[in-house]
Amino acid sequence: MALRTPLLLAGCLLALSVEAMADGAHTYAFGEAAPASKATRTVEVTLQDISFSPKSLDVKAGETVRFVLVNKGQLLHEFNLGDAAMHAEHQKEMLQMQASGMLTSTGMGNMDHGAMGHGAMKHDDPNSVLVEPGKTAELTWTFTKATGLEFACNLPGHYQAGMVGKLNVD
Repeated sequence: MALRTPLLLAGCLLALSVEAMADGAHTYAFGEAAPASKATRTVEVTLQDISFSPKSLDVKAGETVRFVLVNKGQLLHEFNLGDAAMHAEHQKEMLQMQASGMLTSTGMGNMDHGAMGHGAMKHDDPNSVLVEPGKTAELTWTFTKATGLEFACNLPGHYQAGMVGKLNVD
């Protein structure tokens, strides 16, 4: 009995640890990040102040698209895949990042997360990329059937100013 209790306790702690690690993984109903080598098509998206070109995109379910994101604006922009509810949540995080000095209007600010007391705050979601002015970035995604998808810039005020596009998955 004395040995069983510690083993039971250890088993419970291990199960909780595994569950906590699983919660850290990002899963999306509309698809998943993919390596660029798996792309079946490349789409160039221009990010400007405050718009995307093109304004809408059509993809097929099962298609892997390599997005080449060119920021021709003067401001830092984001390319984020999700639905309106996901964007609304992400906008709250972006506002906190800007308020903490991690993001400025033109780029990345103080990225020493630990020193700022925001150890868990970072911009590393697989469905999102930040692109500084004059820079190019990439995001590759395999899409599944989904409705209500958008690509958007969630920096404070950008989405509200119209920096959002429709993503149709057939």
